[in-house]
Amino acid sequence: MTTSDLVGLRIKTVRRQRGLSQAQLAHPELSDSYVSLIESGKRTPTPAVLELLAQKLDCSLSYLINGVTAEQMEDIELALGYARLALENGEVQEARTRFAELVANNNLTGLTALRQDTEFGLALACEACGDLDEAISILLRLREEELSSERRTEVAMVLCRVYRESERLTEAVEVGEQILVKSDRQPWTDQLVELAATLLSAYMQRGDLLRARQFAAELLNAADVLGTPRAIVAANWNASSVANITGHDEESLAFAERAMAVQIENGNPRSVARMRLALLQKRLRVRPAEALAVRDALRAAVAEFEQTSTSAVDRARVHIELAYAEYMSGDYDKAVHHARTGRELIPESGHVLGAEASLLLGRVYGAVGRSDEAAEHVGEVRDWLTPLSDSRRSASTWYAAAETMESLGDDDEAVEAYQRALACAGL
Repeated sequence: MTTSDLVGLRIKTVRRQRGLSQAQLAHPELSDSYVSLIESGKRTPTPAVLELLAQKLDCSLSYLINGVTAEQMEDIELALGYARLALENGEVQEARTRFAELVANNNLTGLTALRQDTEFGLALACEACGDLDEAISILLRLREEELSSERRTEVAMVLCRVYRESERLTEAVEVGEQILVKSDRQPWTDQLVELAATLLSAYMQRGDLLRARQFAAELLNAADVLGTPRAIVAANWNASSVANITGHDEESLAFAERAMAVQIENGNPRSVARMRLALLQKRLRVRPAEALAVRDALRAAVAEFEQTSTSAVDRARVHIELAYAEYMSGDYDKAVHHARTGRELIPESGHVLGAEASLLLGRVYGAVGRSDEAAEHVGEVRDWLTPLSDSRRSASTWYAAAETMESLGDDDEAVEAYQRALACAGL
């Protein structure tokens, strides 16, 4: 049914509930034939006529337009606000529950924009919970609807990202290119730059490094022209990743530091904390001689993460990265403490971070000659990674585990881990 059909049906229903004829409702301002046309959906009433009819029917204008009362509308908007807040604060399961309850609310049926907002929020919550298939399903349904230009770009960006996270890289690239490569594409905006940054990461992940390098330069030019914080952060951060993967380490750090400087001035505390951690990770790998300075910064980052609305996985990540810095700095006791702390914050199985923590514990115990404990922790890597689908990140962790197993003299397990690494890399 069209919006006019629904409005007409509501007017007809309330009129009958009030015991009024069409002529009684119309008199004296309107004709009964005009009311008949409105009720049948053949005429769309003006805002002034709708307001008049609401007064005559003694009902709210909100009900005639949307099918809900003003009080129900307020309840829906409040519930949507709480769901968004839960997602922003990293309470992803709570957010998913709240969004799902709203989607099931029949009062949303006639509220197209609010329903689309709610379903989009549910897709984001599903993604944050790791249910990528459900997120994709919701986003594909949304994409088939009539959407605003801004919403269509948002849906494409998240769908591109979720396809990439699912290792469905061909589909990720197709989604991004459908909007960014078409001839009638609108001029660059913050949203389009963020979509392009997501597409760029998909190029990198599927190994199309020449295209990634070219696209990163185009993205940096677009961000410079726009001059907005969102565009500058997105373009420079992803250019940093391209530089890193193509072996330009110092260039990578320069791009990342520029993005960080802008994020500090304009980002929310959670975004700043997460980007700071990612920058410290880059520094630790590119400049291992700065391990002590990075370690001190990571110690401060632990406190920062606890004071901001980061998720449990975010907090696990900062502890595990600090453990790695402590290990590189030679403080093995603190390395063990933070690796264990981080591991306790993440799900019991099926998470690369858990595998990384166990692998680090294996290396620490191996470094101090406690071979049995080292082998036990390295063996746990299999428990963390086996439930996961094959991916490039899993491949690198399997490979690191294989090297550690080999150094501990467990050749059979090392061979198996090398084979898993090759399978995850598609070889």
